[in-house]
Amino acid sequence: MTKKIAILGASGYTGAELVRLIATHPRIEIAALAANSKAGQGMAQVFPHLRHLDLPKLVTIDEIDFDGIDLCFCALPHKTSQEVISALPRDLKIVDLSADFRLRDPAAYEKWYGNTHAAPEMQAEAVYGLTEFYRDDIRAARLVAGTGCNAATGQYLLRPLIAAGVIDLDDIILDLKCGVSGAGRSLKENLLHAELSEGYHAYALGSTHRHLGEFDQEFTAVAGREVKIQFTPHLVPANRGILATGYVKGEAGAIHDALAAAYAEEPFIELLPPGEAPSTRHVRGSNFCHIGVVADRTAGKTIVVAALDNLTKGSSGQALQNANLMLNIQETEGLMMAPVFP
Repeated sequence: MTKKIAILGASGYTGAELVRLIATHPRIEIAALAANSKAGQGMAQVFPHLRHLDLPKLVTIDEIDFDGIDLCFCALPHKTSQEVISALPRDLKIVDLSADFRLRDPAAYEKWYGNTHAAPEMQAEAVYGLTEFYRDDIRAARLVAGTGCNAATGQYLLRPLIAAGVIDLDDIILDLKCGVSGAGRSLKENLLHAELSEGYHAYALGSTHRHLGEFDQEFTAVAGREVKIQFTPHLVPANRGILATGYVKGEAGAIHDALAAAYAEEPFIELLPPGEAPSTRHVRGSNFCHIGVVADRTAGKTIVVAALDNLTKGSSGQALQNANLMLNIQETEGLMMAPVFP
């Protein structure tokens, strides 16, 4: 049976990526598309690359009749989803792509996002959307909170190593590079071509990046003790992709074995042979994450690297992967497309 879905925030990058993925999904039909600022327009006007698709016109959220819709994707800006989702029908399954329900503790949300959580009762039922580690909970959930794209990449790299106890938990450095689409589609001076091209820069250094809240929450839960990593993100002049490099204390062989055991049955996580490192160009436009392990020249130290597409595996692909589980559809459905190369 075909399932009907709605996408709120369809005029953003993650909304368009959801449309691209779902357009060829054999079991899911797009029944409604909302984008308040673009209401009344067709998707072809907002995203000409989707011109070939027969899609509903963009409307305001208030105009959507949710009767008969099985699941709603919320691709809305941070600090917006809480109020919107609270007003949706209680029997509607929801996958939220914003940061509004990622942190289980409302106090942690206030710390990292600077405002009081507007729907703490819904936060209590939200399931963290890192599919490979919360699969059973996601399958039974009504509300799933998608991860941050940076947070997902770092966790695919480090989470199995923390769980297996093969690295020093007090000496973890994560250096991450992200393409500009990770900052969203809204106009920002620092994202203008002349401001961004021909260079890249670190940002949110020290303790200011919001995805640190996710790392603290998840790594501490896995370890059973507080884990605080050093994390520096960088904005690179590329449209898509995240490359995360971890510097850890631990033996490369044991680290590779731990990752191999963790991801042996995972369809979207590819562990490369020892000594090989991944590239964002090899996962572009796909739901795959590639991971590599390389021994450092210093004995007992190892470099681990992960690459994924921030708009697909880091966001919209992850959201569809979760929706498949929630709708009792095969998890890989609509997501096994090969990366785009070159």
